[in-house]
Amino acid sequence: MKTQLFAWIDKRTGAEAIIKSQLTEYPAPKNLNYMWNFGSLALLVLVLQILTGIFLVMYYKPSAEATFGGFTVAFDSVERIMRDVNFGWLIRYMHAVGASMFFVVVYMHIGRGLYYGSFKSPRELLWIIGVVILLIMQGAAFFGYLLPWGQMSFWGATVITNLFGAIPVLGEYIGQLLVGGFAVGDPTLNRFFSLHYLFPLLLAAIVGGHIHALHVVHSNNPEGIDLHKPEEQIPFHPYYTIKDAFGVAFFLLFYCYIVFFNPQMGGYFIEVDNYVPANNLQTPAHIAPVWYLTPWYTILRSFESKLLGVAAMGASLAILFVLPFLCRSAVRSARYRPVYKIMVIMFFVDVIVLGYCGHSAPTATLKVVGQIATAYYFLFFVALPFLPKFEKTKPLPEGI
Repeated sequence: MKTQLFAWIDKRTGAEAIIKSQLTEYPAPKNLNYMWNFGSLALLVLVLQILTGIFLVMYYKPSAEATFGGFTVAFDSVERIMRDVNFGWLIRYMHAVGASMFFVVVYMHIGRGLYYGSFKSPRELLWIIGVVILLIMQGAAFFGYLLPWGQMSFWGATVITNLFGAIPVLGEYIGQLLVGGFAVGDPTLNRFFSLHYLFPLLLAAIVGGHIHALHVVHSNNPEGIDLHKPEEQIPFHPYYTIKDAFGVAFFLLFYCYIVFFNPQMGGYFIEVDNYVPANNLQTPAHIAPVWYLTPWYTILRSFESKLLGVAAMGASLAILFVLPFLCRSAVRSARYRPVYKIMVIMFFVDVIVLGYCGHSAPTATLKVVGQIATAYYFLFFVALPFLPKFEKTKPLPEGI
């Protein structure tokens, strides 16, 4: 029932028509499975991250200056949040665990798009905007990981900022601009904090563009075919709002279990070494980023040359932008592409192997495994344009 307040707003904004066209009466394929739940979950986690982040910065101090206790102001402020602020531990764990959960649901979202061909025409721009979202997420996560200014934060910042020095001509200048001096220190932390606060706001705006692009071209479906009959579509509400609500409830059970009972997740979500105050005189035995960045870290260190490693890592992300134009098959879904189905499943396994190699201490064996996995990562994309020449696809259904 329309209230007087909503009627007043609707008369001035057309809110009712927007809600009907974009949400309640928005037409969606009737065969979407639970792999389509991860988009709404990603939106939920983004909101949680922004809200918990706002409360955390009320107490966090981005300063690498030393305190009387021998630590730094930033490290001490995190400890104060954990020990003295009411429910500060809960907000920090929600934020830190939320970062990992954000990547879990987004990687599942991307994996679904790869498997069912959601990147193919007419959804190329939708995919490209999604890749931009992924890059901003990785940047925000990296800057946030450095804020506690523990051992892994400090040395992670040192390693990553030194990579810019491998870029010819401008590399050293860009590195100094980011660091704020000749070595990682107080100006660096201030810059990272500023960027960590800025990126989620950019993310929220671009996610709005991603959703708008989706509502223009409409959702793909597990069959990967275009829908022409009205009976093949159902309104988003109540069918998918209920389905998304079920997914949210299941997700929150898992999320709350980790937050309350196992926030470190064996050192994968919150690293134990980052609880040690930063010491610029003692290098950790093994420097590695958080799990969601380790696949690209493996690609980086798979090359002896620093310049080649940086170039390969950048190319591994940049190639995602051109994926819609590399895949030239007329069939979208892997259900009807037997060769592509095997290739894409191997690609998922390959990314997990890359992640494992990047998280583990480097050994001669793991280095070879990482190099093979890096080779397959690029081979997957290089082979896509040639795949339709020998892949015999299955006949597509006439409808869903």
